[in-house]
Amino acid sequence: MPAPVPAPSASGSATRSPSASVSDSAGSGSASASASAEPAVSPSRLGPVALVIAAGVSVQFGAALAVMVMPRAGAAGVVTLRLAAAALVLLLVCRPKVRGYSRADWGTVVAFGITMAGMNGLFYQAIDRIPLGPAVTLEVLGPLALSVLVSRRLVNLLWAVLALGGVGLLAGHGGGGFGGLDLLGAALAVGAGAMWAAYILFSARTGRRFPQADGLALAMAVAAVLSLPLGVYEAGSALLVPSTLALGVGVAVLSSVLPYTLELLALRRLPAPTFAILMSLEPAIAATAGFLLLHQALSALDAAAIALVIAASMGAVRSQPRLADA
Repeated sequence: MPAPVPAPSASGSATRSPSASVSDSAGSGSASASASAEPAVSPSRLGPVALVIAAGVSVQFGAALAVMVMPRAGAAGVVTLRLAAAALVLLLVCRPKVRGYSRADWGTVVAFGITMAGMNGLFYQAIDRIPLGPAVTLEVLGPLALSVLVSRRLVNLLWAVLALGGVGLLAGHGGGGFGGLDLLGAALAVGAGAMWAAYILFSARTGRRFPQADGLALAMAVAAVLSLPLGVYEAGSALLVPSTLALGVGVAVLSSVLPYTLELLALRRLPAPTFAILMSLEPAIAATAGFLLLHQALSALDAAAIALVIAASMGAVRSQPRLADA
């Protein structure tokens, strides 16, 4: 799943999604906005490109590790472990101030935390039921739809149709359910995508109200608190088993802490559109992680479906206009 990243801010944070430029057009004063004025990627920029790809690999292999931990703690338990560990790290590193903010500021950060908890909760429930590659492919539809809606350009209908063609391939073969996928799992992945789109919008709003990554740290803490009752209910004392705790920290590091660091380093020298296009490769990375770690093989039609959604995401990003701040 996507790792939430520092909310966009004037001081240089990033929004992470296959359509990261959506947050710019939604009104973000992010580092990606300033980065977009830089020249296109050249051979000298292969380093930042490698960092972004490494971040994507880290996220998706973290998701694969989460699937391996689910028999110990359940999907809700893994979400709790990931969010709690990530929140602890961010709070220690950022040490955000809690005074001097308005009620509207706190309302924004709480809403951001709610979307973060929902995005993680739905996605982890999805990958507990369906393979990682198709889950991420369905999830990407949320940011893609947001990109198409924000742009309001006719050409983006083409990308929407292309993405729907990919989903049609996923749905058009196999046995019962969604093309052989568990119907509930597929619905949960689509729901996670809708929450991902909301996450992008609230990330931008939080970045305008909080400095650095303070808003993200506070929102992550809110998400961790919200996920705690469900995690305790499902996993109980299993959350306190040292080996399970260690694996949960591993999921948090791979899915949150390490990608944050790599992407922030990359975005200092990488244009935002290039960054967003690289994020569009995540369904393919997820399918690879699922194959290597979870032995989740893909059929030729599955691979074609994922390729269509990736192409649609890339096309939507490339044709995304720069809109005025909302």
